[in-house]
Amino acid sequence: MTRITADELARAKSILETITESYEHTVVGQAGLRQSLMIALMTGGHILLESVPGLAKTTAAKALADSVSASFKRIQCTPDLLPSDIIGSQVFDYATSSFSTQLGPVHANFVLLDEINRSSAKTQSAMLEAMQERQTTIGGEVFALPHPFLVLATQNPIEQEGTYHLPEAQLDRFLLKEVLDYPAFAEEIEILGRLESGVYDLPDDRDPSQPVDVAPSVTIDDVLFLQAITKRVFLDDSITNYIVSAVYVTRHAGQYIGEELAGCIEYGASPRASIAFSRAARARALLSGRDHVLPEDVKALRHVVLRHRIILNFEAIADNIVPETVIDAVFDAVQAP
Repeated sequence: MTRITADELARAKSILETITESYEHTVVGQAGLRQSLMIALMTGGHILLESVPGLAKTTAAKALADSVSASFKRIQCTPDLLPSDIIGSQVFDYATSSFSTQLGPVHANFVLLDEINRSSAKTQSAMLEAMQERQTTIGGEVFALPHPFLVLATQNPIEQEGTYHLPEAQLDRFLLKEVLDYPAFAEEIEILGRLESGVYDLPDDRDPSQPVDVAPSVTIDDVLFLQAITKRVFLDDSITNYIVSAVYVTRHAGQYIGEELAGCIEYGASPRASIAFSRAARARALLSGRDHVLPEDVKALRHVVLRHRIILNFEAIADNIVPETVIDAVFDAVQAP
């Protein structure tokens, strides 16, 4: 693998700064969400977002798509949503007495699946093919999804009635899981200030006759360049051992973090967690302007990579023990290089 040159690093920095500027033109705060979205964009991974309503999940996804001149689709998941509503279907044309294929909304660069846990298992499995195989099958014909392709799925932790539990096999395919919190006091003041000053409008208040103020954007080719250069960020063998050691401890926790916390773990993380750490840490290093990964990159990503991969048992959930507590104990038990 060839090392990243100074010119390539400078170009990557310029592209990332342009995307960030465009994103922050629309979204106030949510620094963790911005980092996760950028990492997903740079690695081609998918994100699971969990938060109460009204915390700008849709706005953030749309802002990122606009910043890179990409197509964006939003799908509201409901119990009666069918796989064909997402991937598309064949439609009979009476004029020609033949079938034509109508592609569904999943055929976009950025797809927001709102409240994914409200869709049925059959619909979730259709999305699983799209996320993992980067393709859909309609009437026996395979249709490749556009590149880049990024799924942002949301779930509401408050309303659980009428929802379908996401199986662990599908959770594991999300590169990161970000949990959003309410904005800080000053950030909420800034949100209202932007609305009052007309920096941006709510959709219901926007005058369709007026041009939309679009911040500087980059091209899809720039995104593909970022994805290619992210794979070339240097990952030392000592960092690889650090990653694998942490993931290994989640599967043999009793030997490292004490019986009480170890007893909370039903299942540890799979090798996909190690792969996710490797990919995400490279992206975070590049976001920081570096061509090499540091142990701090891995540790900073521990919650977003592992919180949906470590499965706690019923007793831990009943005692209000959260995955982050176990994850912190795991990393405290592993010696950083």
